[in-house]
Amino acid sequence: MNRVTWKLFFVPRVTGKDVFGITVPLITSTAGAKLGKSAGNAVWLHRELTSPFDFYQFFVRQPDDCIERYLKLFTFLPLPEIEHIMQMHTKAPEKRGPQIRLAAEVTKFVHGQEGLGSAKRCTQALYHCSLDALEVMSDEELKELFKEAPFSELVLEPGTSVLDTCRKAKAIPDGPRGYQMITEGGVSINHKPVTNPESVLVVGEHILKNGLSLLKIGKRNFYVIKWLQL
Repeated sequence: MNRVTWKLFFVPRVTGKDVFGITVPLITSTAGAKLGKSAGNAVWLHRELTSPFDFYQFFVRQPDDCIERYLKLFTFLPLPEIEHIMQMHTKAPEKRGPQIRLAAEVTKFVHGQEGLGSAKRCTQALYHCSLDALEVMSDEELKELFKEAPFSELVLEPGTSVLDTCRKAKAIPDGPRGYQMITEGGVSINHKPVTNPESVLVVGEHILKNGLSLLKIGKRNFYVIKWLQL
């Protein structure tokens, strides 16, 4: 007896009231793998547990063999429209059109138009290196997108250099090794490589209009800097 059946069986005996329940089949991939908390691949409806960006990307990453069924399960799109989307997908599968449409529809349904806009801004900022998206992101979006990245609030002093910034953010080691990481091209600011450690930060290039500098060391290590004086 599963948990739902157990409750339906015992509640009337305890309360004297009739109860009714509804069950739905488990959501699985075409290979039969379960989607859910116990399988370690759950997404949550609450923003604090799964951000709109992570929610959106979860559906964008779904494989082709699941996507038509998920469009029918999770959206209210008419069946002829889904059929058309899948036909277009056969002509240009690299565009991942059905996945993007699925992600947009479900994210808008769960998080509203504002949440969908947030997910798209984060996607553009991270995967398409869009400075326009990056400089209009809120602090909440930045922390959701770069949740593993250290945040630093620094005072911008005249003559602050790339080397100064990296050291204050504790993004590079002290001494010659840190200097060398910059000269060898291992550092970028706002998605643009910087190779001169002595370069002075320029507002509009190294510092965006929202007072942000996105520092990246290597391929995956991000540091978010908010400048307190511009």
